[in-house]
Amino acid sequence: MSWWWAGAIGAAKKKLDDEDAPPKYQSVALIIGVTGIVGNSLAEILPLSGTPGGPWKVYGVARRMRPQWNADHPIEYIQCDVSDPDETLTKLGCFQDVTHLFYVMWASRATESENCEINGKMFQNVLDAVIPCSLSLQHICLQTGKKHYWGPFELYGKASHDTPYHEVLPRLDVPNFYCTLEDILFESVVRKEGLTWSIHRSGVIFGFSPYSLMNLIGALCVYSTICKHEGVPLKFPSIREGGVITSDRILSL
Repeated sequence: MSWWWAGAIGAAKKKLDDEDAPPKYQSVALIIGVTGIVGNSLAEILPLSGTPGGPWKVYGVARRMRPQWNADHPIEYIQCDVSDPDETLTKLGCFQDVTHLFYVMWASRATESENCEINGKMFQNVLDAVIPCSLSLQHICLQTGKKHYWGPFELYGKASHDTPYHEVLPRLDVPNFYCTLEDILFESVVRKEGLTWSIHRSGVIFGFSPYSLMNLIGALCVYSTICKHEGVPLKFPSIREGGVITSDRILSL
């Protein structure tokens, strides 16, 4: 697992040798949300020579202009607002070489019903653009999260499953945009014979992205640094319930 270890400890900053001949790509990734924590990590790790399935060619998609802190990744950056179906079709419907689609983004709205609407719309726009046009497409990877078992933020602690969590647990009877995304995925993959999919319900994710609003580890690091600078004790900045560790293993069957 040297490829994973290299990425995990930051060796993903290793750059491709400029003098090397252009590689013949075995896999081509399209990362939707390339400036997020997961997307940025994929943009670092996939182009490495030891990454499984490689060598990889990588397209990265984000709504904003490409930031400087992402500019050294060897990817083709595409600025696209995937909430706009016409723009999405124009900019993403032209890649016939994409073999793997990584959907690792989400938009936050005031209510979960609004989250279902906007996130479902964006994912559908992407799939409508990519599936018919990407003749080489083999796999769609969708990242959701542990709120699949907890329920949305607005119902946190009121509708969750008991631990440990299993992938085969039934859906909670509450609005959840993760379920909206799953349904769209299931309905869309049947449009292309042999197209496979995977869903990744991650727990706490940490990594580098100034654009992430849920980078728990990054926030705690900043808080710890401030405490050290001020010479005050490092105390957990929350209520007791926020610091209780619960066994919530997710079992892959």
